[in-house]
Amino acid sequence: MSGSDDLPVVRTLAELTELVERHQGLYVRWSRGPATDLRDVSSTDDLTGVSMPGLSANPLDVEDWWEDRPVRVWVARRLHDYAHLPHEKGPGVRAWVLAGKETSRGPDNEPLVTDARPMCWIDQQVIDEAKAEVSRQENPWGPLRRS
Repeated sequence: MSGSDDLPVVRTLAELTELVERHQGLYVRWSRGPATDLRDVSSTDDLTGVSMPGLSANPLDVEDWWEDRPVRVWVARRLHDYAHLPHEKGPGVRAWVLAGKETSRGPDNEPLVTDARPMCWIDQQVIDEAKAEVSRQENPWGPLRRS
């Protein structure tokens, strides 16, 4: 697959939820995009600067223990947890979906993915919908942000 950033754009949380329901092995990655990431297919550990064997990403597959709870809430949480990254990583960082093969784990236990196949960009409106969905849940929840 080429590293082109010319991908379809998912514009609603419902659309992304349907994608997750139809496909297994999807991940969300927050970066400047496939054109940049697929040159080396490697992420760097922020603490040590060590190059890791794959792209750091977060799985979108619904775990069995989630049972029959809404997939929409699962997907919303997966986005919400890392929605702070564009602000921390700088201009041009945004969310996109890829399929690939988990090859290892990073220092935060995140999957490191190789054989990455870009699927789509995730529009900011989807992130906003995800934040709203999480805020409607019974218990308070914040992003996985280090201070």
